[in-house]
Amino acid sequence: MRRALRRRSTQALTAALMIGAAAFASAAQAQPTAAIAQTISGTRLDVSATGEATRVPDIAIVNAGVVTRAATARAALEQNAARMERVRNALRRAGIADRDIQTSNISLNPEYRYVENRAPQLTGYTASNQVSVRFRDIAKTGDILDALVAEGANQINGPSLTIDEPEEALNEARTKALAAGRARAELYARALNMRVVRLLSVSEGVRDYPRPMEVMMSAADARGAAVGTKIDPGEQKLSVTLGMVFELQ
Repeated sequence: MRRALRRRSTQALTAALMIGAAAFASAAQAQPTAAIAQTISGTRLDVSATGEATRVPDIAIVNAGVVTRAATARAALEQNAARMERVRNALRRAGIADRDIQTSNISLNPEYRYVENRAPQLTGYTASNQVSVRFRDIAKTGDILDALVAEGANQINGPSLTIDEPEEALNEARTKALAAGRARAELYARALNMRVVRLLSVSEGVRDYPRPMEVMMSAADARGAAVGTKIDPGEQKLSVTLGMVFELQ
């Protein structure tokens, strides 16, 4: 009987030790890895360098839509839907894929006439429907916008010009930033009668994408767009700023 009790006690103790060891291992794994600090025997130099690359934009994003007014909300929406369907069909005929057409805003608002010392008088409703269109052939953007106006679009905002795949240009900017940072470190080293021993760290700080200016076309301007709208892509600048740490001796 005593042997059985002793055996059970030993087994319980062993199980408790195993559980405790597992918990300790889990806690150790959960601890964040300590940052490895580099010790240097020379002088630390921190520099910031920026590299730039230019590209011609290959994407134009335009908001196009229809604004209709009617005496009732239902009439305003129905007229708007009919004209908007013509606009969408015009986009598809122009070869714009469905993935490049996205609804950006739908609104219905009452309109009032305000007279001094009188309650506002409801005069009708305004319905608006806008789509964001991505043009992958900028050269055709102007002709397509003219076609949209002919089909009933009376509200056009944009364009926003951008680069579809900017990574190649950003990599070029990164390479230039690295070279500029190294050259700057060499300059400081020569001025101090020292030499660059090694690059300790590199960190990417700011990636600057161009901020295109949007041009708003009013309904009146849109009606006169039949003379031919032209989109000039120009050039856009992309830049990357790197923080670099060198050791000088």
